[in-house]
Amino acid sequence: MKFVIYTDGGARGNPGPAGIGVVIQTVDKKVLKKIDKYLGADKTNNQAEYTAVIEALQAARELGGTHLEFRMDSELAVRQLNHVYKVKNKDLQELFIQVKNLQTEFSHVTFTHIPRAQNTAADKLVNEAIDRNISSSSH
Repeated sequence: MKFVIYTDGGARGNPGPAGIGVVIQTVDKKVLKKIDKYLGADKTNNQAEYTAVIEALQAARELGGTHLEFRMDSELAVRQLNHVYKVKNKDLQELFIQVKNLQTEFSHVTFTHIPRAQNTAADKLVNEAIDRNISSSSH
């Protein structure tokens, strides 16, 4: 089964409060799953981007996906995942390895860079996850 997966990760302050957003859909745009998750108070944008991909891979496996097309607005993460850039940061190397290990469970996985304007659904989930946790911790 082929899925189109939009992922996003963000941190306010970088590092700062971080969250992820994932939208998994069929090729005909039927949404199968949405994930929004708060990661904690001291993560970087890049750590959040990779964590979103890991969560998406795990969810796609549970949903029975075989061919995954990731669409992400993080050019750095896409280039690293496509082996154009090396991953030099130690924290990111660990996350990169997790992605690559999970990737082996699928027939085909691609990572495509898209403009931020085409990633609004995943971006909205990131902000909702962060907002929910920042507002609940300030009460």
